Amino acid sequence: MGDIYDIAIIGGGPSGLTAGLYACRGGMTVLLVEKMACGGQMLVADTIENFPGFPEGIKGPELSEWMFRQAEHFGLKTKNAEATKIGLKGSKERIFEIELDGREKIEAASVIIATGARWNCLGIPGERELSGRGVSYCATCDGPLFKGRDVVVVGGGDTALEDAIFLARFAGKVTIVHRRDRLRATKILQERALANEKIEFCLNAVAVEITGKNKVEGLKVKDTKTGSERILKADGVFVLIGMTPNSDIVKGLTGLDEKGYVITDDEMRASADGIFACGDVRKKLLRQVVTAAGDGATAAFSAEHYVERAKGTEYK
Repeated sequence: MGDIYDIAIIGGGPSGLTAGLYACRGGMTVLLVEKMACGGQMLVADTIENFPGFPEGIKGPELSEWMFRQAEHFGLKTKNAEATKIGLKGSKERIFEIELDGREKIEAASVIIATGARWNCLGIPGERELSGRGVSYCATCDGPLFKGRDVVVVGGGDTALEDAIFLARFAGKVTIVHRRDRLRATKILQERALANEKIEFCLNAVAVEITGKNKVEGLKVKDTKTGSERILKADGVFVLIGMTPNSDIVKGLTGLDEKGYVITDDEMRASADGIFACGDVRKKLLRQVVTAAGDGATAAFSAEHYVERAKGTEYK
């Protein structure tokens, strides 16, 4: 195929790096495109405790570096650029043309979308500064770190209540902060949360500041009716107001669900031939580093077979 890559991977988080590792070991010509440093959300994770092989946990940036070095060892090429557009080249062969930074173009026989998703943020003082120091967006990831401590959950939907109930297994007290006088979550989740003696509610309140110098010490909230403010003392603040998938680049090219997540089958194949998706950008149940890595391996294997079929070299 000349200068046409077998597989182009968009995104350098755990799913993209794992896809690159597997694709290179499978003998494919591969280019991974990442607009920032490789590692994705691992780069802002202080400690990852639930990735197999590290009994005492591992720092997120350290795990990112190990994944990158391993993929690079097997020949993965990376390019620091932003993929801004994906289209099909007008020819008999189904070749994808990917625009980088709005000016350069590369071509590939298949594309793996590993662009991830971003946590919706509050945008209040202290949030960014204390991220990873008590501010978290993932109860499954960080909940066990707060054993016996008081934490605050911001949000009133299903995810917020599900995670508040999960956090109650570890925390001394969980306070749910929601801007309205009633929650949006399904009734059964509300009933479970109300019945949990470790869970308290702070309704008609909005978060205005996360307090603390080197770590979270509390959350300042404002009463939506009276305007009065107070500080809820806490060691952790879990911002659970949803996620937004980074899927704009494939809108109109392949199928997305109502929230914008890429719809795939179990083999990570999207609805458009030659496009695969892995990690947090795809519609799935659990978004963790370990599941992202599994997705990446599957996506690479599926893409490899797709390319070999196109070349007529697939082993049958």
